[in-house]
Amino acid sequence: MSIDIAPFLHQYADLPTGCYSFVAPRPASRPRLVRVNHDLAHTLGIDIGTLTGNAGVSVLSGNATAAGSRPLAMAYAGHQFGGWVPSLGDGRAILLGEIRGQDGLVYDIQLKGSGRTPYSRNGDGLAAIGPVLREYIVSEAMHALGVPTTRSLAALTTGDPVFRERTLPGAILVRVARSHIRVGTFQYFLARDQINEIRAIADLQISRKYIGLTGRKGPYHKHLEADI
Repeated sequence: MSIDIAPFLHQYADLPTGCYSFVAPRPASRPRLVRVNHDLAHTLGIDIGTLTGNAGVSVLSGNATAAGSRPLAMAYAGHQFGGWVPSLGDGRAILLGEIRGQDGLVYDIQLKGSGRTPYSRNGDGLAAIGPVLREYIVSEAMHALGVPTTRSLAALTTGDPVFRERTLPGAILVRVARSHIRVGTFQYFLARDQINEIRAIADLQISRKYIGLTGRKGPYHKHLEADI
């Protein structure tokens, strides 16, 4: 079922297919909003009544797909527990797509704790209410202090248990960022010598966050220009 809550873009989904894996969020049995960030919803141009109504809750909980959304998990590499891991990826986060805010900027909309992805390895891809609320509070506090960070649009419980040291209430954080592209995104493809993918990701990041470089000759870092 597709629901229209905002004009979703799918810029990341338009990148080469090796940059991600398409995956649908795991539906929640009894989703309930715990907190909604009204100011951020206004910035994104999302009607708060729609967001907090049945349609919005269905999208935020993974029970429905927003019109224009092409949910996916991003591929990236990095270090974990002190060791290099050439294929990490979003193990419990699913990118719904992007929204152009009222400020003209493009923002990623991501569900964290919405189930397994191809990068989950042995994890369940879920999140408990405690970590979700902590991230909501800390990210918004950092934003208020002027520290660049991801932001939180909403937190909700799923009605499903999450098994850790004990059984905990499951939850989802709706996370917002100018971009979820990271150093490890480039490392993933550099380790595979996939220069075309590096170029595509760099071009997207430049168009999103370094608009002044768009269209310039040689906008990349000087050490990469020879290859890119």
